[in-house]
Amino acid sequence: MEDISLSTTNQLKQMILSAFFAALTAIGGYLAFPIPFSPVPVTAQTLAVMLAGNLLEPVSALWSMIVLISIGAIGLPVFSGGRAGIGVITGPTGGYILSWPIAVYLISRLLSENKKHNFLQILTVNVLGGIIIVYLLGILQLALVTGIGIKKAFLVGALPYLPGDIFKALAASFLAVRLKRII
Repeated sequence: MEDISLSTTNQLKQMILSAFFAALTAIGGYLAFPIPFSPVPVTAQTLAVMLAGNLLEPVSALWSMIVLISIGAIGLPVFSGGRAGIGVITGPTGGYILSWPIAVYLISRLLSENKKHNFLQILTVNVLGGIIIVYLLGILQLALVTGIGIKKAFLVGALPYLPGDIFKALAASFLAVRLKRII
């Protein structure tokens, strides 16, 4: 009987945290700073994506981003700068958004193998999922939608953001080490 209770409690906790991280990622989109030479704004959303991957179980992390993208697709203003709609997902920055479920699942899966991880291990996984995966899909869609080619898409859609995203990976890793004890 106790196992059922613990399982139900864990499922409820994961559902609540999943909704929380979907909301946190949406809020991160309102902290958007446009860059004049790029259609890709600087936001706090990738920080929230990394944290969701760090702190949620893989399936819960995945669902948090699927729910966020779905509600954004139907018109709720959850994307950067309060944007919404399927046009955002199919537009120049949509690849970054579509990468989030993959990124959080990968981050969470890599960290779920062993519950005890040090800062450097978490940072490495955050860079892999939260930067490399996000950039790969983001740059690809940016290049395809705008017709600017992969090299130019990298130059305007990734390179200028790399220092900030490394900082976000560091911050997410630092927070994850501390918050894992609580969560």
